[in-house]
Amino acid sequence: MIDKPTAVEPSQTVTDAIVEGRITDEAIENARQMIGTILRPEGPYLQDATQDTLRNFCNGIGDLNPLFRDTEYGRESRYSSMVAHPMFPYAFGWPGRSRWGLPGVHGFFVGNDWEFFRHLRPGDRVSCVERVVGVEEKTGSFSGRLVIQYVESSFFNQRDELVARVLGWTTRHERQAARDNAKYSQIQPYTYTDAEHDAIDDAVLSERDRIRGAPPRYWEDMEVDEAIPAVVRGPLSLMDTMGFLVGCGRGYTHGVLLDSAVRHPSHYFRNPEAGGGVEYTGIGHHRDSVARQVGVPGTYDYGPQRTAWMCTLITNWMGDSAFIKRLRADLRRFNVVGDTTWCRGKIVKKYESCGQRLVDLEIWAENQRNEVTTKGVATVLLPSRDTAVGVAMDGSQVDLQLPQVR
Repeated sequence: MIDKPTAVEPSQTVTDAIVEGRITDEAIENARQMIGTILRPEGPYLQDATQDTLRNFCNGIGDLNPLFRDTEYGRESRYSSMVAHPMFPYAFGWPGRSRWGLPGVHGFFVGNDWEFFRHLRPGDRVSCVERVVGVEEKTGSFSGRLVIQYVESSFFNQRDELVARVLGWTTRHERQAARDNAKYSQIQPYTYTDAEHDAIDDAVLSERDRIRGAPPRYWEDMEVDEAIPAVVRGPLSLMDTMGFLVGCGRGYTHGVLLDSAVRHPSHYFRNPEAGGGVEYTGIGHHRDSVARQVGVPGTYDYGPQRTAWMCTLITNWMGDSAFIKRLRADLRRFNVVGDTTWCRGKIVKKYESCGQRLVDLEIWAENQRNEVTTKGVATVLLPSRDTAVGVAMDGSQVDLQLPQVR
């Protein structure tokens, strides 16, 4: 006869309020002791790349590029199939998210630095190895004392081939200190004019026309300081944030949710707004009241979603024949519901390295108040007009070794 597991009384393990953790010397030292630790994968959520999961992820970030979402288009492309949006590993897990150390201290995803090695395609299965690589103490205007945690994540396919490697970092803040500092207390909801709404709608609806697609964007044709076409997302709504969760396959509910809350009580609480239903402390992405408890003026976007928007800015511009090698995005300000994000970029360097034709980009995002909310950089490998050089489908440069013409 099999013994039944001992029941755990939820009311004794799930708190009635969000835990107010403290940043102490001891807590920081305990976090530093975890450097080098291999973490359990978050989730994983969507592990298989299929036509449906690839398309669904694009829906969650608003990406219209047919290479990432259209089976027939992919079949006719140079890859002979759809390929995944470079940020599809976010459907497996969000690198750098605060899941370790400093219990009860709120965490914000604030940056990723990606390096890409090959495409994911339908039929691939994603795995990930994550390890803690750093803990840094700082002081800022948002909450005073804060901690930055760094995690390195390496994503592989089913053949153990490295797909992407990313350094992710999260800031941890005491909720009470953030409320007391009230850095964003003077921000008022933005009222758009009809002309502003029309300009945003026109930019969104015409985005498909600015996707480069099959025509190669040749390295020789690029010029330093050349701007790349902007991508706009907004005004941010609950449809956008919920859609990203759906695109990433995230949806813990009922018994699955309660089981996680029992095992990790400092990350959950019984919310009186939900009749005492259990919610995750990150529900500030969807509830104003919880966002304000952590010093944010209202519900706000997901950092990985905004990073994916910055990637779409580049993939729309570079075309099917190019390969994005690096993308770094630093989130500098909150993007709250009602804000509009204009993703922009320009070429800052054009060069050759190890036989590769490369351009470096400066990228950034601005909101409707002309405040810079995100800063970043990217490197793109472009095809060349030099007939002796080609770009392999994994993004590497190849010497075609063409025969000499006599």
